[in-house]
Amino acid sequence: MLFPFRPAGLIRQGPWEGDCSANCRVAAKIRCISARKPLFLPFEPSDVGSVAVKSKSPDQKGVVENQRAGEESIFWKQQSLTGIVPMKKSFGLISILIGWLCACTTTRDEFNPHKSFPPDQLQQDYQIFRGALEQSHPSLYWYTSKDSMDHYFDQGLSRMKDSMTETQFRAVLSYVVAKINCGHTAIKYSKNFMKYLDTSRLQTFPLGLKFWQDTMVVTINLNRQDSVLRRGTVLTAIEGQTPKQLRDSLFQFLVTDGTSLSGKYQTLSTGFTFANWYKYAYGLPQTITLDYLDSLGNQQQTSIAPYDFKNDTMRRLVFPIPRKPGEKRRRPPQGAFVSESHMQLDTASATGFMVLNTFDKGNHLKKFIRSSFKTMDQNNTRHLVIDVRSNGGGEAGNSTLLTRYLIDHKFKLADSLYAISRGSQYDRYVGKSFMYNVLMRLITHKESDGKYHFGYFERHYFHPKQSHHFNGDSYILIGGNSFSATTLFAGALKGQQNVTLVGEETGGGYYGNSAWIIEELTLPNTQVRFLLPKFRLVVDRNRQKDGHGVLPDVWSAPTVEAIRKGVDFKTNKARELISKKAVQTK
Repeated sequence: MLFPFRPAGLIRQGPWEGDCSANCRVAAKIRCISARKPLFLPFEPSDVGSVAVKSKSPDQKGVVENQRAGEESIFWKQQSLTGIVPMKKSFGLISILIGWLCACTTTRDEFNPHKSFPPDQLQQDYQIFRGALEQSHPSLYWYTSKDSMDHYFDQGLSRMKDSMTETQFRAVLSYVVAKINCGHTAIKYSKNFMKYLDTSRLQTFPLGLKFWQDTMVVTINLNRQDSVLRRGTVLTAIEGQTPKQLRDSLFQFLVTDGTSLSGKYQTLSTGFTFANWYKYAYGLPQTITLDYLDSLGNQQQTSIAPYDFKNDTMRRLVFPIPRKPGEKRRRPPQGAFVSESHMQLDTASATGFMVLNTFDKGNHLKKFIRSSFKTMDQNNTRHLVIDVRSNGGGEAGNSTLLTRYLIDHKFKLADSLYAISRGSQYDRYVGKSFMYNVLMRLITHKESDGKYHFGYFERHYFHPKQSHHFNGDSYILIGGNSFSATTLFAGALKGQQNVTLVGEETGGGYYGNSAWIIEELTLPNTQVRFLLPKFRLVVDRNRQKDGHGVLPDVWSAPTVEAIRKGVDFKTNKARELISKKAVQTK
């Protein structure tokens, strides 16, 4: 399964983080599809281009979906039938239902993931893809010049001379989209391909890895009998490819806002994203040669086999964390990887710990935020740690509410928020295009610059909350998976005297992004889908437009030792800062 953007909701960063430590203790049923031949790297790894998407958290326990701009990889799903058919109509409706079910079964059975599409169909889809982006994407040339984008578009088209499978075609689109450097522009599988992935249990690369700079460390090994490649093992090569070579190759297909690499590193480090991209970029031989450093730092070599879900079951897997002799086994709190938000108070130190893994609607977040700050006010909480490392964004209304409880001055969400068009000649490929067109006419106004502005947010100021406003010291944990609305939240508070940002650079842009309304287009031949944001948002024109995300005030980066021990180094850094503050105030 390929992930062309950061899957923030795939396996969430947990309270132990590391930034992939706790995540990888929990195994999810990862389904991958193997091509009949390895997917070529369609371009040389010479330059590193750079979506992530809006978080979609499950309304029903048992449904897990990718977040950040819309990738929909369902790991497991519970379905139920609702409604009762009246007896008078039952026989006719049952006959229709049986026929429909048979048709669906036949369609699924006949779906061929290795189907090749002829060049003329690929070229037609590609021209629609390019034309829609050129007509409607508000930031196509924001970080990449038009000459360069034209070059990348032409380079992609030049690959359409031979037949391609959907996977190969999607890889080319992902390469081109990465050059836009827009975190909300994403390539998605066709719906039939997604259904296939939902039921397939094929072989995969067995390791989850944590990447930073030129370092590559094992975080999880699906082959549980392997006593060599344990958590915290440093890999120096995979099939002769160094971490730098692997990084430079795969970064070509991964996207984030601007030119920040933090989001790309975190994408490769989240769950089994690296495993899936590696499989399609390099193939999956039955014997994989790895170079690694042993416990003494000596260079060693070993071989592993792919993990086969058909011959094993994830339910039997156990991923122990190293413990001292006599130390009791630590268990993650129940629901740690299902709950989108939770709050804990340490009354002894007057410290609150809030975790927000999404700002998406449907999670009762407004009620949660209001009740949390009311409780902290009643308990005279003086320190607050807010963990948004896994928060891929969501509704700006939720992030704005949280901001109002912390900020000490009025603020706007946008200096400018506009679209370059209300519709285009490609609207027939857009799902719910009529609804989008009506909405665009209701909320936008064409101004003298020719752009369609969302004037309300350009003019409206939000003010700090009066009731239960938190005036103590706040420590906000951020990282590469902090995106979209989360970046608006962190960016608004950056520089405030009683707020400290701890961690690593966000994946979302500090200067602005392209999002707000995101259309999904389906290409007619391959049925590959892609997400196209309609609005360009500039948060504050006085900020430097350098392509970076929100930078932390206190950096807290991973180490091999922290990964090996499963240490949540960012939370530990926040605790250290709180302790220092307490000493200073005595």
